[in-house]
Amino acid sequence: MKYDLAVTIDKASGFCFGVVYAIDMAEDILDHEDYLYCLGDIVHNDEEVKRLTDKGLRIIDHEQLKDLRQEKVLIRAHGEAPATYELALRNELTLIDASCPVVLKLQNRIKQSHDEDEQILIFGKHGHAEVIGLQGQTDGKAIVFQDIAELDQVDLPGKFTLYSQTTKSTDKFYSIKEELMARGYEVKANDTICRQVSNRYADLEKFVANYDKILFVSGKKSSNGKVLYDVCKKYNAHSYFISNIAEIDRAWFNPKDKVGICGATSTPMWLMEQVKTELLSY
Repeated sequence: MKYDLAVTIDKASGFCFGVVYAIDMAEDILDHEDYLYCLGDIVHNDEEVKRLTDKGLRIIDHEQLKDLRQEKVLIRAHGEAPATYELALRNELTLIDASCPVVLKLQNRIKQSHDEDEQILIFGKHGHAEVIGLQGQTDGKAIVFQDIAELDQVDLPGKFTLYSQTTKSTDKFYSIKEELMARGYEVKANDTICRQVSNRYADLEKFVANYDKILFVSGKKSSNGKVLYDVCKKYNAHSYFISNIAEIDRAWFNPKDKVGICGATSTPMWLMEQVKTELLSY
């Protein structure tokens, strides 16, 4: 059966400027050198990571970093804790620092709060690269939680400062703030969510309403991918999350369907184009 689908890619989807900056830096170096080390996945998208590792990007973790000497290492957009920079000095490593400016600003604000002896709470995903870097600004003393229910098990002081990972849901951040204040805490809340992510909520809401089906393309490890997919699902029940063309199911479609393709701030445009080409072949 020929589906004859009408397929459109959301122009506002795709890499945020922080990811573009990091990937451009990596590619500039790999154009002239055989390899470049990168501390952690350069972006939370397996397809893009594979494209860059094929070019010579070598993904390493913090344990492997300890064994490197006199090498170049890329710091990705998520940023790093102070301990990483100290290790680099000891091991005579050249850091290519592609930390996102929004993340760096947040790190500085958290460090300032910590230096002023404020108890810090961070609304963020446990183990996420950005969150590890943020917690590192506080010598590991900040309390990280990804759901307010986790705080039921924590003996909180009466007054604290609340921050958020940059890619979290704005609505959820403010509902957490209101709930904590309702419980009687004095909360100094800092909305540190990146507007390149949060501004996409309204754009996506409008985009997905125009289509019979939505394919949301994202790596499974992407935090903002989960948030943005939830927006798609809320405003178009026929939204499907995929990471590559192998995950597309023809049974989702009817002939002549209008299909919209969108993605996370870590989703490359070439991958969404690949999905479009696949759908047009049906």
